[in-house]
Amino acid sequence: MTILVTGGAGFIGSNFVYYQLKQHPEDRVVCLDKLTYAGNLATLEDAMKQKNFRFVKGDIADRARVFELFREEKFDIVVNFAAESHVDRSIEDPGIFLTTNILGTQVLMDACRAFGIGRYHQVSTDEVYGDLPLDRPDLFFTEETPIHTSSPYSASKASADLLVLAYHRTFKLPVTITRCSNNYGPYHFPEKLIPLIISRALNDETLPVYGKGENVRDWLYVEDHCSAIDLVIRKGRVGEIYNIGGHNERTNLQVVKTVLKELNKPESLITYVTDRPGHDQRYAIDPTKIHNELGWLPATKFDDGIRRTVEWYLANRPWWENILKGDYQHYYERMYAKR
Repeated sequence: MTILVTGGAGFIGSNFVYYQLKQHPEDRVVCLDKLTYAGNLATLEDAMKQKNFRFVKGDIADRARVFELFREEKFDIVVNFAAESHVDRSIEDPGIFLTTNILGTQVLMDACRAFGIGRYHQVSTDEVYGDLPLDRPDLFFTEETPIHTSSPYSASKASADLLVLAYHRTFKLPVTITRCSNNYGPYHFPEKLIPLIISRALNDETLPVYGKGENVRDWLYVEDHCSAIDLVIRKGRVGEIYNIGGHNERTNLQVVKTVLKELNKPESLITYVTDRPGHDQRYAIDPTKIHNELGWLPATKFDDGIRRTVEWYLANRPWWENILKGDYQHYYERMYAKR
């Protein structure tokens, strides 16, 4: 098969690219990425050495470019990771989130309709459900939980999900959706919590924690997420939503302290900052459906995943140091200027 992975130069998308190349070497993988600030072509350097991988720079909201690529490659499956995803940035500038996350999704599905794609898969987030109260640990998000968004980011993702389901009902487009909890692991962009803490702690810089650090997230190791998506696109029921959770709930403060322990750094680096507007209290996913239907369960415990993540960042300092310096944004020009 030929699989289009949009947003494949980002965190989860790049891990999915490598997962596909490793688990399904018989397939061809094409990555379409706009290379915004969160897309790093250096992340795909090893993938680009393989004959069954192709990188294309482009915007999923660019209808002409997308249709041209579909015409060239005749895709069997489309997996859409491409999204603006940082909540703080969505509060500062909601517009780009609506363009990429909603209109870009529409363009991709229109191309899928035009070229008869076998499966369109939308990678979504548990943030579309809003949040859960801290004093009700018995409550979890299920696929039936009503959408209740808190930020422009989550609203744009929820809108895209509704559009995907509408295309399935109206046009019979074969779609699936997954909604995941917080991911962590290799290639995570340094603005997000865990890599931010790792990079700053290694430089003995202060570690900003929102409010009192009491907000709870369900953490999912990125490779476990990739294995779940792979199952869904190949064996999941068309028209269905599947929640993917890690069974690893931690407060933000617990996460920070766990990272500091792995790095042998003092907790005195922690500093508390003014809380984010509309900050969700707790996310927790019930992955019973995907387990019962497809046999999936997360394989990585949080402490093990954090250890592997810290080891990766220690072994790949040039990757994230280039991002912090801004040099990564010139990688595409260095690689392709003369081609």
